[in-house]
Amino acid sequence: MRRRGIMTSPPNADLLCRIGPPLLFIKDLTHLRRSNSFISSTTYRNRESKMKMKQDILEQPAGEMWKNIRVELKEDVNTRDRDVAAIREWLNRQPHLPNDWDTAPIMTFLRGSSFSLEKCKKKLDMYFTMRAACPEFFSKRDATRPELDDIMTNKIQGPPLPGITPNGRRVTICRGIHPDLNAQQITDTLKLALMIGDVRLTEEKEGVAGDIYVLDAAILGPSLLAKLSAATIKKFMICIQEAYPIKLKEVHIVNTSPLVERFVNFVKPFLKEKIRKRIFIHKDVKDLYKFIPQDMLPTEYGGQCGTMAQLQEQWKLKLQEYREWFKKQDAIMANESLRPGKPTNYDELFGIDGSFRQLSID
Repeated sequence: MRRRGIMTSPPNADLLCRIGPPLLFIKDLTHLRRSNSFISSTTYRNRESKMKMKQDILEQPAGEMWKNIRVELKEDVNTRDRDVAAIREWLNRQPHLPNDWDTAPIMTFLRGSSFSLEKCKKKLDMYFTMRAACPEFFSKRDATRPELDDIMTNKIQGPPLPGITPNGRRVTICRGIHPDLNAQQITDTLKLALMIGDVRLTEEKEGVAGDIYVLDAAILGPSLLAKLSAATIKKFMICIQEAYPIKLKEVHIVNTSPLVERFVNFVKPFLKEKIRKRIFIHKDVKDLYKFIPQDMLPTEYGGQCGTMAQLQEQWKLKLQEYREWFKKQDAIMANESLRPGKPTNYDELFGIDGSFRQLSID
């Protein structure tokens, strides 16, 4: 007869009744082990998938693209470690700057300076100077704070895209998803943009040939523009142009309006001439395809790299992953009292006051 899947014959029934339960226990245990093994392997695969997602948040150049980027950045793989060492030695000799810093960010600064040691030193000095000069941007950078989390979740999206253009450039898309922000939220939005820049100092492991920014102005209206401080905007522009190793190749503005175009013209004096010439205003989003491959764009812009919300969530988690790093960086800044010669005068450095209220229109 058959009992619980075990085939027996009548003469051995009594024996099997006595040993059946242990056999069944062994069978059940084997099944449990197999189930646990399946669960463990599934858990492992899930963890592996999550790890892969983190690793793939920024695609790294490879092959011919990698070689072409080395040429554009003037990067010699045989001497670059020596250049990093030279910058470390220079930092150690500057009484007003940190004695040491992470290798990956130093390499990114060298790449952003086309491996000119003097340009790299100038940018690093300005970078640490701005950290001290702009506490509104460079303090309280815990991405788990409710006010920052709210901005990333409900107010603004600004993720760098995972892919790279055929000529080795990284694309970042910024857009508002809420029509109204207060003055502090605007400042915190700029802080978050610089936090992403800090994360990229490490995450751009192989370097890129430059940056492309797409600014979606769909919900940028007069009430928001009226809250923009000219001083805050200038500080942010100095950070972007002078303090971070960004090779800004193109800025594309989509979903524009006459008011937005007036705002762009107002901001242009804060920009270097070469950057002013790289600003493109588009009436149709599809015009972007002339500059950026369509498939590497988010779904909302006709592409295939995921939705803006998905990309934003990945970057929110990435900023939270760097929480302890940001805490340690709070104290790493220039000390003007120790600077050789004349200390930096912040009023002279920024030298602007006022706002953009004159841009408000009905």
